[in-house]
Amino acid sequence: MTTVRTRIAPSPTGDPHVGTAYIALFNLCFARQHGGQFILRIEDTDQLRSTRESEQQIYDALRWLGIEWDEGPDVGGPHGPYRQSERGEIYKKYSDELVAKGHAFPCFCSAERLDEVRARQMANKETPRYDGHCVHIAAEEAQRRIAAGESHVVRMKVPSEGVCTVPDLLRGDVEIPWDRMDMQVLMKADGLPTYFLANVVDDHLMGITHVLRGEEWLPSAPKLIKLYEYFGWEQPRLVYMPLLRNPDKSKLSKRKNPTSITFYQRMGFLPEAMLNYLGRMGWSMPDEREKFTLAEMIEHFDIQRVSLGGPIFDMEKLSWLNGQWLRELPVEAFAAEVRKWAFNPEYLMKIAPHVQSRVETFSQIAPLASFFFAGGVPLDARLFEHKKLSAEQVRQLLQLILWKLEALRQWNKDNITAIIQKTSEHLGYKLRDAMPLIFPAITGQASSVSVLDAMEILGADLTRFRLRQAIELLGGVSKKENKEWEKLLAEIP
Repeated sequence: MTTVRTRIAPSPTGDPHVGTAYIALFNLCFARQHGGQFILRIEDTDQLRSTRESEQQIYDALRWLGIEWDEGPDVGGPHGPYRQSERGEIYKKYSDELVAKGHAFPCFCSAERLDEVRARQMANKETPRYDGHCVHIAAEEAQRRIAAGESHVVRMKVPSEGVCTVPDLLRGDVEIPWDRMDMQVLMKADGLPTYFLANVVDDHLMGITHVLRGEEWLPSAPKLIKLYEYFGWEQPRLVYMPLLRNPDKSKLSKRKNPTSITFYQRMGFLPEAMLNYLGRMGWSMPDEREKFTLAEMIEHFDIQRVSLGGPIFDMEKLSWLNGQWLRELPVEAFAAEVRKWAFNPEYLMKIAPHVQSRVETFSQIAPLASFFFAGGVPLDARLFEHKKLSAEQVRQLLQLILWKLEALRQWNKDNITAIIQKTSEHLGYKLRDAMPLIFPAITGQASSVSVLDAMEILGADLTRFRLRQAIELLGGVSKKENKEWEKLLAEIP
């Protein structure tokens, strides 16, 4: 009997996402319920955006939740390497095999030509797709151009007629017409694979038997199925999990809901409660109880109990569930969790130097430093009234700073200061014009300890969350402003 093997394959390109934890949890439960193995693989072929810092955050966030893996980049295993960036020669071998068999071809089209084709198709109200320009180039000519150093990608051939039947364990057979599929790029010009080739090759070589992934990947499933067919490999069983949604039913996004796992850790949620809540996303225990442990979920897990309705990720419901967990802790355990969360020596030592020089009695510490131990802070719109800037300019400056901080991967005082300074200067202001707005957003006060030091200590998640809260208090950002300001953002160094 084949051992069940599942995997999670996150990209280390940003904060560890609750959607990643949700899919990881269901893959873990499925594997453990069947006595199988769960693998962590890192999809880091996007070299511009992938970072080791982000990779480490994925490990830390999943382990904080209690999710452990049997094989992965940090624990090893018999099917490594587990980082795609270290498997380049493997992908090249299989890409060359597809070209040799006539299932893929080198494409020499420039980005400009592809843009022109796309624009023409859209003008004619056609589905934008590759037009097959290079598909008929003779193999000898293609090899000559490659040998001459001409830039190219490798594309897969796909049928233009008929339908592909996608067997989904939740939905049954799903039929998707081939005319919706593009000739997918498999190998990029930089010699690295795209998601499609790397995914199929890795899943096969790592012995993955079941793939549980988000339903946003269902429309592109025919391309993966066709690759298995081209290689002559047995494809894994497929499960397309329903997407997490905001309370307004839109796809979960950080614009409407904090999506970083570490945000919930910093806010003071228990990992057991967070995992419990993610387990309730589209799934339920046979007795419908709301509170359960990971061990209980594994014991009773049945993939057929997954509901296809988009599960709502609601912070109020999560907070309620966390409260249930907190109240059932023995008081000694409760106190221990509080110490672990923010009253531990490491965190207190970060704060102490900034507080010590500003107090005359210990009783002044709490009013001065309470924002270090909060999630959000009380905000007063009057504190954001500016001598030089209009209300719109205030919102614009805060939003642009927030966007720049969202992209910041190395979180320290110098980098934070540089972002605030460069953003202010790009808009024609000085650093001292921005700081009176940063203080109330982060601390809830007009003045406090050094707010730049405070932002470093609080960390990326709470800092960004508080800036978002301040922007919402001041009226938020309209769709028109969002579009205009994003153009400005691209110009800021």
